[in-house]
Amino acid sequence: MDAESGYRELENIARRAVETLQAVETLEDLEHLRIEFLGRSGSIARLFQELRELDSSERPAFGKRLNEVKKEIESRLEAREQELQSRLEGLRMSRESIDITLPGRSEKLGRKHLITRIIEEIEDIFIGMGYQLQEGPEVETDYYNFEALNTPEWHPAKSLADTFYVEADGAKSTALLRTHTSPVQIRVMESRKPPLFIVSPGKAYRRDVPDASHTPMFHQVEGFAVDRHITLGDLKGTLELFCHEIFGAEREVRFRPHFFPFTEPSAEVDVSCGICEGSGCRLCKQTGWLEILGAGMIDPNVFGYVGYDPDEYSGFAFGVGVERIAALKYRIPDIRILLEQDFRFLQSI
Repeated sequence: MDAESGYRELENIARRAVETLQAVETLEDLEHLRIEFLGRSGSIARLFQELRELDSSERPAFGKRLNEVKKEIESRLEAREQELQSRLEGLRMSRESIDITLPGRSEKLGRKHLITRIIEEIEDIFIGMGYQLQEGPEVETDYYNFEALNTPEWHPAKSLADTFYVEADGAKSTALLRTHTSPVQIRVMESRKPPLFIVSPGKAYRRDVPDASHTPMFHQVEGFAVDRHITLGDLKGTLELFCHEIFGAEREVRFRPHFFPFTEPSAEVDVSCGICEGSGCRLCKQTGWLEILGAGMIDPNVFGYVGYDPDEYSGFAFGVGVERIAALKYRIPDIRILLEQDFRFLQSI
């Protein structure tokens, strides 16, 4: 390389650096230019290597100019990098800034499921009457679920078609998923003496095909009272008060004779339809009445299993289906909706 061509190439590098550095728009492209001009194999480094080829009298002046161009490129690179960094910071700040003129975003708060709310409402009504809460196991034995509740061996409720039995070594055992919360009644009476006023909420299981009014798992609130001189009038007054509290004071209540193995006499309890007000509609199947629970006086045979003297004590029991209460109270046409976790439905009630 001679001095003349070296100076010409050096000035071309300086001019190109000025032009390209002003046009670059990204830090990545800026780094590529830094390598191109100042890298180990870049334009300036190559001229420093060729400097030794010049005559010794020309080297100082050319070397001085080469260093000036190198420092100028370094300075321009640094200045352009600061410009690009500042621009990026401004963009980031504009994206992250809060526009205080916009309306705030409110968080959607969760709330208790309707089934839980109905259970708590039922509990509160009976606690207000002096009842106590008691829970029991969901996996029960045949004894507590059937036998001690005066259910004979031949009763259809004990069949595999109606009850979920727990298998042991491939064979049906005496363990089962309770079909009602009534076993709590036996467990409490075994361990405590009257007077007893108990409500027991919980899950129960039956081999029902899911439809608009049945699910294999459902919620029930069992209640019972045992003391001296408990009468059918006490049962009637208790359940009338409950129905008026849960559905409204304007609703009528009626008792119809029925049969349950563990109560005698037994009854099903209806309330007047809140939609047609008793005149008849599709919901009440034109009867004007809606069935809500079963009840009765505790059969003396049940007292025999827990060691109570039926000549000294009497009592009543009742069972309330929570899903049915929810469906009737909130006019829900299909109780399966309660278990589907549809956010639109859950927000509406």
